[in-house]
This record gives sequence, structure tokens and C-alpha cells, in this order.
Amino acid sequence: MSDRKLSKPGDAIRDVNSGLVAAEAARPLSRSGALYALALGTFAVGTEGFMIAAILPTISQSLQVSVEAAGQLVTVFALVYAVSSPILTAMTAHHDRRRLLMGSLAAFALANLIASVAPGYWALAGARVLLALAAGLYVPNANAFAGALVPASHRGRALAIVNGGITVAVALGVPLGAFIGTHLGWRATFLGVAAMSAVALAVLAARLPRDIASSPPATLRARLAVIAHPGAFMVLMTTTVWAIGAYTVYTYISPFLAMAAGMTTAQAGFALTLLGISAVGGVALGGVTNDRYGARRVQGLALLLMALAFAGLTAAALAFAPHALPAILPLIVLWGLSAWSFFPPQQNRLIGVVGAANAPVALSLNASFMYVGFSLGALLGSIVIASSSVIWIGAAGAACVLGAAALSTIGWRRG
Repeated sequence: MSDRKLSKPGDAIRDVNSGLVAAEAARPLSRSGALYALALGTFAVGTEGFMIAAILPTISQSLQVSVEAAGQLVTVFALVYAVSSPILTAMTAHHDRRRLLMGSLAAFALANLIASVAPGYWALAGARVLLALAAGLYVPNANAFAGALVPASHRGRALAIVNGGITVAVALGVPLGAFIGTHLGWRATFLGVAAMSAVALAVLAARLPRDIASSPPATLRARLAVIAHPGAFMVLMTTTVWAIGAYTVYTYISPFLAMAAGMTTAQAGFALTLLGISAVGGVALGGVTNDRYGARRVQGLALLLMALAFAGLTAAALAFAPHALPAILPLIVLWGLSAWSFFPPQQNRLIGVVGAANAPVALSLNASFMYVGFSLGALLGSIVIASSSVIWIGAAGAACVLGAAALSTIGWRRG
């Protein structure tokens, strides 16, 4: 399949990913209040899922465990999310979607409360399992409900609003969590997300219509059928290996910044703000360049630049620690831009492989494969730290991203 043939689906991909831009364009959509209510829920889910990297050293010290052990809290969440989300979504396919959304978000709020009072490491790990189960049920159902709220011509914009909550969480929720964790303790961050979830739940109760009959999510059999498409598994594995590299670095970025640049947890939160803002720009850039230059070129360049950024982090730390901040900040910007500009062409490519009719199932599968990579990345990062030093997470992440580039190249040649 040629790269040119894959360029058109990029319009839809850009809509799905560029949440902030598409939200502005979606003002005339009917029932937009319900869409923003769903987005408030995804903002809460995204904040909890991403913020733990910022407060990892604080949790490690409080629970008296190593940083690499604390990092397994990320592994647990991501792995449970990846495995449980498609299973629970298929099992509850014939339940009332509105009740599922309300129930899963209520469970998410309760699990955050449990996490906030966890007496020890294993209790917190158990709470993270509950959080993953609830989040894995809420997000796909929120997307399905959003798609049913609007006409087909506005579906991409509706999904952009809902998924924009996660994008905003990366840019704003994570540094806010780091600030709260530094000044009030890590338990307060879970209390904050619980309160945020409760507000989102109240808004959902008030704004979600009761007369929407959305189509059920895909069954497990339908998901497996999509994987069987020629070339689909290679594309999905590219996502997984990319995600391994990304989370090998992201999970432990706070202790890395402490060692390489002498940054506190709060200061690391501001560095993550820079990463989040760059990620928002990367999503938009990836959509635009995908449509102009094609998925293959953009994807290949994005992966190479991402590997360069990660390798640069290790090089900067080795050369300048503990005063490496001036060298690290531009690399963080490059990381955000390259990592997230990879995503639109990757989704575009996946749709091109499986066909537009299978796009919703394929993109849901892509998310599951991504979370598997997140869990393995957190595990790999802990192994690197235990065997050498946190300084080397950048090099390990770069090796994984180069592996993703190799898989991508093989896939394109076979396609």
C-alpha cells in the first residue's frame, strides 16, 4: 500500500487528536454541554494516570520503597487497563451506556479515595488496580457515547472534545498534581482527583441525555478479527515498542531530573508542563504534516527525533550533571513534539491497513497495545535503574524507539 493512499484519512485523525483546536470548531454541535461533561471525566482519568510520574519520588520516600518499586505502580495500572478495558467493555456491551459512565466514574472517584488512605505499598497497588478497571471502562464508553450524541459528520470533532480532556491533563493536570504533591503530600493528589471526579460525575448526571441509543462496543471476536488483517499486527506492535520507549523515560523523569539537574518534585512538575505543551503542539503538527507529506515520512522522522531526544537526555546528564538543565529543556521540547507527532500518522497508517470501516475497533486496539507498552516501559525503566543508574533511562528509551522505527520500516516494506 502506498504512502499516498494513506494521506486522506489524516483529516479524521487530526480531528480526533487535536482536542483543543477541534473543540473550538465544534461550538455549533448540538448537546456540546454533554461532550464537555464527558471530557471533564477524561481529564480526571488522564490526570490520575499521568501525574504519578511527577510524584514518584515522594511516594517512594513516604512508603519507604525504592523508586523502581514505586514505578511498578505505573506498570500495574497500565497493564490492568490494557487487559481489562476491552474485556469489560465487551462484557458490558448491552448495558445502559449512561449508567455505565456514571458507575465507572463513581468507582474511579472511590478508588482515588482508597488510594489516598492506603497504609502501605501493596494497598496503594491494589487501589491502582481498581483505578485501572474503572478508567478502562469509562474511556471507551465515553467515546462511544460521544459518537452517538452527534451526526456522523461531526463525530470526529465530538471525539476530539472528549479525548481533549486527556491532552489537557498532560499539559495542566500533571504539573498541578506535582504542585499539590509537593506542598500537601502525595495523598492530597489522589484526594484532588477524587474531588475532580465527583464534580465530573455531578455534571454528567445533569448534562448527559437519557434518550441516546448508542451502538455497542465491538466484541472481543471483532477485535481479534481486526488484528488478523494483513499488516495490522506489525502496526500495533510498533505502537507497543514506541510506548515502551516513551514510558521507560516518562515514568522516572522526576528522579532523572533530580539527579541530572538538581530539580525538586515541584520543579520537575514545571518541566512536565513544558513536555505537555510540546505534546499538544506535536499532535497538531503530526496531523498537518501527515496530510502534507504522508504518514511514512512523518512517522519515520518523528521516531528518529524522539530517539535523538532520549539519547540526548543521557548524554546531557553524563556531561553536565547536576547542572544539565540548560541542555535538558530543549530536549524535553523535542521529546514532546516528536513523540506526539508520531501518533496521528500511526493512527492514519492503521486505518489504511484495516480499512475505514474497522477504524473504531482498530483505534481502540491501538490504545490497548499502547498501554501494554506503557506497563513494559515502566518495568524496563526499573530494571535499568536497579542495574545501573537513572541516568541511563534515556539511552534505554532511545533503543526502544529505534526498535519501533525498525518495525515501522519493515511494516511499510511489506505493505
